[in-house]
Amino acid sequence: MQNTAAVPTDLLDELRALYRRAPDLLDSETARLGLHPLSGGRNNRVFAWSSADGEVCLKLYRIDKRDRAACEFNALNHVAAHGVTNVPKPLWHDPDPDLPAVAMSMVAGEPVPDLAEPSTAIRAVVSVLGQLRALPLGPFTDLPRVDTATSFVDRITEVWPSQLDEYASEPHTADMRGLLDAWHRHNDAAVLTEPAPRIFSHGDSNLLNWLWAGPEISVVDWEFAGYSDTAWDAAEFIEHLSAHPIDDALWISLLPELGVDDEATRRRFAAAQRTVALRWLSVLWKRRHKRAEEFEYQRKRVTELMNSDFVSLR
Repeated sequence: MQNTAAVPTDLLDELRALYRRAPDLLDSETARLGLHPLSGGRNNRVFAWSSADGEVCLKLYRIDKRDRAACEFNALNHVAAHGVTNVPKPLWHDPDPDLPAVAMSMVAGEPVPDLAEPSTAIRAVVSVLGQLRALPLGPFTDLPRVDTATSFVDRITEVWPSQLDEYASEPHTADMRGLLDAWHRHNDAAVLTEPAPRIFSHGDSNLLNWLWAGPEISVVDWEFAGYSDTAWDAAEFIEHLSAHPIDDALWISLLPELGVDDEATRRRFAAAQRTVALRWLSVLWKRRHKRAEEFEYQRKRVTELMNSDFVSLR
C-alpha cells in the first residue's frame, strides 16, 4: 500500500529517539514537536499534530503479532476504495520494528455514548455497519477481527473456571458458576463453531469509536479490522459495555438492518449474545470490587439472557 502524503522522517526519527531513551518521554516531551495527546489510544499513543498542511491525527502503535499499524492503514484504504466515506482519510504508513506510525485526517464529533439522546446516531451507526458488511474482504480474507467467538469461548471455558476456583468461598462464586452452567446448557459454544459466511468487520465494537457530528457519523480506530460473521458482529456490538446506555427496544427494531433477519442468523445471534455478555461478566468479575456497579449490572444482564430466548429489555 502506497503512502498518499510525504512521510515526515525528521519528526519520526525524533519520536523514535525519545522512545528508545524511555517510552514515557512520548507522554511528556512531544508538545515542542507540535503534538498534542488525544484520548482513546488504548495501548497506542495518538496525537493531534500541527503539520505544515494542517492538523493531522498521528498514531504510534504498540508492537504485537497483529501489525496494528498496517492493519489500520490497509483497512482505511480498503473502505475508502469502496466508497465508504465515514472514516478518516489515510495519509501515510511508516513501518518500524519498534514504533510504527500512521497518519490520517482528523475527525470531528462527539462519542455516541456521551450523547444525551443517541437514537439518531445509533441508526446512522447501523447504516454504516451495513455498508461495511457489504464490502469484499479484500486484504482481510485470512485475518480475523479481534474478539472472535473462539477467543471469547476460550476465556469462558479455559480461563475463567480456574479463576473462580481460586475464590471458591467468595459469595459471588456460586452465582458465577451457575451462570456458566446455564451457558453450557444452551450449547452456545457448539452453535458458534458452525460455519457462517464471512463479512468484513471494523473489529472494535466500542461505541466510543463512533463520533457524531449530526447528521454525519464517523468511525475511527481500525487496527482490529478483519473478517467476522453477521450474527457475531451484531451481538458483540449490542453487548459491548459501551452499549449499556442504549435501550434494547431500539436494538430490537434495528436487528434486521444489522443482518439478523432469518431463523438461522437469529439462532446464532442468540448464542453469540449470551456468550459475549458472559465474557464481559468474566472480565468485570476480576474487577468486581473496584467496578461493583458495572459488575452488578452485568450479572443481572447475563441472568436475564440465560433465561430468555432472545434480546431482553434492560
